[in-house]
Amino acid sequence: MLFQKSALVSCFLLLIFHGSVAQSDSTQIGGAAYQQKYQHVIRKTKGPIKIDGDLSDAAWQGLEISKKFAPHWPQDNVPLKRDTEVRMTFDDKFLYLAAVCHDTNTHVIQSLKRDGDYWSSDAFALILDPINERTNGFFFGVSVANAQFEDLLTFQTEDMSGSWDNRWYSETKVYEKYWTVEMAIPFKTLRYDPSKTVWGVNFERNDLKNNQYSTWTFIPVNFNGYDLGYTAALHWETPPPPVKGNAALIPYITGGASHDHLAGNPTNGTFNGGLDAKISVTPSLNLDLTVNPDFSQVEVDRQVTNLTRFSIFFPERRTFFLENADLFGSYGIPPFRPFFSRAIGLDRNAQPLPILGGARLSGNLDKNWRVGLMTMQTAAKGEDPAQNFTAFSFNRKLLKRSLVKGYALNRQGFMSEQELRSNPLGEYGRNQGVEFNYSNMKGDWNVWTGYHLSQKPTVTKDNKAGQLGMGYFGRNFSFFADYFEMGTNYYADMGFVNRLENATFRIDRFGKIQSDTTVRLGFKQIYSETEFNIRPKKGKVNTYSFGAENFIVWNPNGSLNEYTLGLTYNMQFQNASFLRFRFDHNDVRALFPFSFTDSEFALPSARYVFNQVNASYDSDYRKKFYFSVATRMGGFYNGTLRQYALDMTYRTQPWGNFALNFEYNDIELPAPYGNNLILLVSPRIEINFSTRMFWTTFLQFNTQRNNFNINSRLQWRYKPMSDFFLVYSDNYFTDPLFQNKNRAIVFKLNYWLTL
Repeated sequence: MLFQKSALVSCFLLLIFHGSVAQSDSTQIGGAAYQQKYQHVIRKTKGPIKIDGDLSDAAWQGLEISKKFAPHWPQDNVPLKRDTEVRMTFDDKFLYLAAVCHDTNTHVIQSLKRDGDYWSSDAFALILDPINERTNGFFFGVSVANAQFEDLLTFQTEDMSGSWDNRWYSETKVYEKYWTVEMAIPFKTLRYDPSKTVWGVNFERNDLKNNQYSTWTFIPVNFNGYDLGYTAALHWETPPPPVKGNAALIPYITGGASHDHLAGNPTNGTFNGGLDAKISVTPSLNLDLTVNPDFSQVEVDRQVTNLTRFSIFFPERRTFFLENADLFGSYGIPPFRPFFSRAIGLDRNAQPLPILGGARLSGNLDKNWRVGLMTMQTAAKGEDPAQNFTAFSFNRKLLKRSLVKGYALNRQGFMSEQELRSNPLGEYGRNQGVEFNYSNMKGDWNVWTGYHLSQKPTVTKDNKAGQLGMGYFGRNFSFFADYFEMGTNYYADMGFVNRLENATFRIDRFGKIQSDTTVRLGFKQIYSETEFNIRPKKGKVNTYSFGAENFIVWNPNGSLNEYTLGLTYNMQFQNASFLRFRFDHNDVRALFPFSFTDSEFALPSARYVFNQVNASYDSDYRKKFYFSVATRMGGFYNGTLRQYALDMTYRTQPWGNFALNFEYNDIELPAPYGNNLILLVSPRIEINFSTRMFWTTFLQFNTQRNNFNINSRLQWRYKPMSDFFLVYSDNYFTDPLFQNKNRAIVFKLNYWLTL
């Protein structure tokens, strides 16, 4: 019975939670209390504004100034060495912002690339919550070199990806003792109710030379600087203007040539075209359409070595699936995601399938309801039939910062009778689920639970999954525990589950491998983390962290499958470097034979107990040359593992980044199970000709995948949101060395037309 094993644990956690909520809420900060303390009045401009970084325009004079920023990270209790001043105004088309960032005239600039790593350069950002319900918002960031970064925010956002792209304008200018930012954000880019005259707002500043990140409102160090629960009040002296006719068309053309040596095909030329469209249905609800989409310009996956018995999760990179991705993809807990957009338009080998078209309707219905509806149609290719993928999701806000959310998914295959007879489970896959996420106003207490169901032809039992967990995330102490249970017959045709299908081998009576296969087996697991932080106000160390992790997996019959205990000790230094140590105790009771080497003998199903130690050091990333080194040593099932890793980057500020990733894994197993030397070498060269033209070349030599990949991409943003891409890709074997598999060169040209 679902949650049966976790009943006592759950009751204990809930008792702790109920006993602590009153104390937590009595000392809460953020929310309405913040918007009484922090307020900024925005007035309509009385003159024209030229976006050039020069704040001498008369329109900027006499406006309200927000300053006296608060320290946020890595220490929120140390005075700032430099302050920031912000003004805001607007006209009928744009929301304007001007910021003065007090500084020297030397800066840290990692890249000129749009949507790069915002946090690693001197930069400034605007955080907007037009609904002012602390659930959804916008992030507009710009580095001192005017490299732009924008994203959508939710109150659950952990890491921003820069996946959302839209039109806005900015310029920066450097002076002797400060630098300035000017932003002009079209109201057509935002989604808001023009009758609402109080928005949520905050400002964020990166001062890397002093290793200080600050925000206008005080945000405790244990929360993200863009947390929507800590926004100030932006008061509109007159209402923002209504937006009419908000739509954009983005047509594209693409062409190129490819040669597949493995298939023996001759060089093949292609030419194609398609269309994307963005239509504002309401001020806060958007319709995205795509016809014959093409993702040839998307950056190649960064390869990693896999030393586990299960598949690895690779993030989505295709732009159409990234906007509002949290609406569909935030269900479940790692390693379980009932919706994972990479299942759409890619086969099991991550090769593209033709997508005929699709549509996505997403956004806010009102201050409490957020919805998403997406449908995509793929064409048949080879053994893959034509399929339709449809997903619906809703979020319903409860209390102050809590959610009830649910989803329904349907994958429908269009198969012949013969295909259905050979693969009856391929006809359709349907999933439904509902989750509840509680967060108090302060954000340090969280409780979550969820129930998931899958439907397949002829499958009637063991097709459910569920989760229950809670956590406390305080300034010095944090803890969370999560219980998850999955049935053997739960299928996620549009999702990802990494340990439900167990790769195994059929072996003869001598233990030799005869063939490989997979076996489905449900599981139950508990994962917990505990961390204690010491944050001294003085000295060379910002934070000392002590942590413990527990990971326990049971088989459906209740027998133990796997147990891992991890102990960690980390130091974060004032100079932005990190030192980390970790010890792992592993107890694995493998039910099926498996292998990590090229030996003809598979490791038997048995109990394996082994320990490992890890150590890593990250140098000061603000320097032009910085590096990370790591080592991992100890037991590995019935053998040993030695792992060494090195990442090096040299920055020729601001135009170039030259990086090298090197990983060496030496697996030694007793006879007759063999040894394996896995090598991954990944040089990366990034040349920024300007904030509009970038050239990136990525090489990946991976002996585990027997692949050497060259991917070189030139991007020219010739107009705002309009790009030309030229991409070259080449793949070789590593054994036999440099024997070509395939190569291709393609171009893509798109144009953003605002209606």
